[in-house]
Amino acid sequence: MQILHCSGGEMGSSPIGSSSGGDGWCRWRWHRSKSNSNSVKNGSNNCNEKCVLSSTFAYFLFSFLVLGSIGSLYARLMLTANVRGEASLGCQEDNEGSWSIGVFYGDSPFSLKPIEDVNVWRDKSAAWPVANPVVTCASPSNAGFPSNFVADPFLYAQGDILYLFYETKNSITMQGDIGVSRSTDKGATWQQLGIALDEDWHLSYPYVFDYDGNIYMMPEGSQKGDLRLYRAIDFPLKWTLDKIIIKRPLVDSFIIPHEGKFWLFGSDHSGIGTQKNGQLEIWYSSSPRGPWKPHNKNPIHNTDKSMGARNGGRPFVYDGNLYRVGQDCGETYGRRVRVFRVEVLTTDEFKEVEVPSGIEESSKGRNAWNGSCYHHLDVQQLSSGEWIAVLDGDRVPSGDANRRLILGFVSVLAVAVLVVLVGMLVGAVRCIVPLSWCPHDMGKRSDAFLGLERSNLLSSKLRLVCSRLNRMSWILRDRIRPNTCTGIFVLALTVLVAVVLTCGGITYIYGGSGAQEPYLLNGHYSKFTLLTMTYDARLWNLKMYVKHYSRCPSVHEIVVVWNKGIPPKSSDFDSAVPVRIRVEKQNSLNNRFKMDSSIKTRAVLELDDDIMMTCDDTERGFRVWREHPDRIVGFYPRLINGNPLRYRGEKHARKHDGYNMILTGAAFVDSQAAFKRYWSKEAEVGRALVDSYFNCEDVLMNYLYANASSSPVVEYVKPAWALDTSKFSGVAISRNTQAHYGVRSSCLRKFSDIYGSLTLRKSEFSRRKDGWDL
Repeated sequence: MQILHCSGGEMGSSPIGSSSGGDGWCRWRWHRSKSNSNSVKNGSNNCNEKCVLSSTFAYFLFSFLVLGSIGSLYARLMLTANVRGEASLGCQEDNEGSWSIGVFYGDSPFSLKPIEDVNVWRDKSAAWPVANPVVTCASPSNAGFPSNFVADPFLYAQGDILYLFYETKNSITMQGDIGVSRSTDKGATWQQLGIALDEDWHLSYPYVFDYDGNIYMMPEGSQKGDLRLYRAIDFPLKWTLDKIIIKRPLVDSFIIPHEGKFWLFGSDHSGIGTQKNGQLEIWYSSSPRGPWKPHNKNPIHNTDKSMGARNGGRPFVYDGNLYRVGQDCGETYGRRVRVFRVEVLTTDEFKEVEVPSGIEESSKGRNAWNGSCYHHLDVQQLSSGEWIAVLDGDRVPSGDANRRLILGFVSVLAVAVLVVLVGMLVGAVRCIVPLSWCPHDMGKRSDAFLGLERSNLLSSKLRLVCSRLNRMSWILRDRIRPNTCTGIFVLALTVLVAVVLTCGGITYIYGGSGAQEPYLLNGHYSKFTLLTMTYDARLWNLKMYVKHYSRCPSVHEIVVVWNKGIPPKSSDFDSAVPVRIRVEKQNSLNNRFKMDSSIKTRAVLELDDDIMMTCDDTERGFRVWREHPDRIVGFYPRLINGNPLRYRGEKHARKHDGYNMILTGAAFVDSQAAFKRYWSKEAEVGRALVDSYFNCEDVLMNYLYANASSSPVVEYVKPAWALDTSKFSGVAISRNTQAHYGVRSSCLRKFSDIYGSLTLRKSEFSRRKDGWDL
């Protein structure tokens, strides 16, 4: 009987067809007798193979534990929560995206600004302005209609009441339904009314219009193979099928009256030779209910998908001209909208030219709600003459979830290959494929079965592959000797690449879209102003600071309080938001809290220019401040106690499990209340002490807050990590910690004499349900 087995390098003869290998080389050995076969199976070679496999297993286990620990640490420090809303149901990650809807206003359809830029407030007492998006997956989900995303918005106005119809992807059935919301404040807030239309097939693009005293809806339902017209019988939630107007699977269609006829624009992607997302057809009729005749030049467009052929919303008329909105699907589905002015529309001719849309794309990338895609626009003129628009958008491109999953598993596979490679170089992996796995080593078999096996070409090829794979270990160790400088370099480089790929794989699989998302509060988003105080010697810090924080999703503007030296220009910064340089005449720390009527948001994040933290940390802090706008909400807690009072660091507060001060060098405050309080008559003595010490402006603000209320006035949010960049640039203001703490202790005692003590205002860590104050 012929048997193949693995033996150690110190036992038996050399392998056939190869030179003598190193220790543990997997060798081909052939024995003719059954007795020799049994002796090998039961003898020392079998024991040696078990030892080799045991050490190999230990190596793989060690590698798994090390790389797993590195990956876990990386995930804990660097990955942030994939925020999709506050919905208990719905808002699940979807390969089609995470579409949401925003509201825009303008004097014309070409001068639209997002709602946060026109400073719309939810109500007079609110502590924040409303920001886009105003309708998200959480909106219908929290109303009891689980949704993964909302898209394709269409407005319908009845006097001062606005209705919003949109596609909502049902989180349970995974198909599109038509949802509807209502607004009585020009789109600042929306009440979710429910599902207006639900069929057994996918629905989207709910084009709603008036005709002959009725309200009609023409949604896309191309899966059914036709285009259907529905009529409202109890607007806005009850509709009935009025007519199947075209028995073709048209997508994203609309109907408009023009020069005595009704025109239907839509795309049919089912035809042979049709360019998907690049085809457009026109039909005409004397009535929206048909019959419809095709345009003599159909298809009007059959071109590249980036050219805007597929409709992207409601057409509109402005200054006597008809405009069509199309989708640019070149880079990804729904990358952007394009606007075309229709110059000729007859039964025989059609001509349109592209015009600028006037929509400004965000520079925040995935951190913006529409940073990757926006593919649907409906703009209408209100009775007041003002123009309002709804636009959908997504922070990730279509198919992003699947792409990340594939890249994640490819990274994991690459790490496994590198682990095996390192194992072969250090001698821990001697056989890539244990010979007991090969198809010829199947235990005791009959002669008839062996004869069949010998004639099996596939089995022979598998044995050959096993042999060649096992030779790789010896070849690598022979060419790259691990005890040489070259070998050590190769090993270190391979381990480094494995660590990088491990972190990359974890990011792709568990890190979500990679976007830094804002946090909803009561169904709304908002914006804040970032304010920092600096001078010329810290310009390097400032440029890095602006580039980083301007990409955070809720940052509306960055205000730089310039205390000394020649100020930079706003154009000197790589910023995704406006940067305003406020030059001060006097170098005073009191300038940090100066009244500033140009600040348009109520929330201000006072953040020193040498502190770097993640955008997610600032977003969590902003969320907590919106819950408690009457408090100082920050990231550096202090406990002020002792007799006499002493200023000490965070360790002291942790030791005593509480804090009564938040440093305003990294804290959210109410720009109206805080600044007014700081420049009040009662704070005049305190401001003079700040100037004399050139220190303690943050301490003074805490005393002023505590003096104004008997309720808690400080709130702590623990950052994932924070980096002091001044230690790298050598321009730290407080280099001598002991001297700095001594000055602040003097401030504490004087402020306590003037404004009262803080010692009884202690707040405990870990008292909030969100777990962000641990």
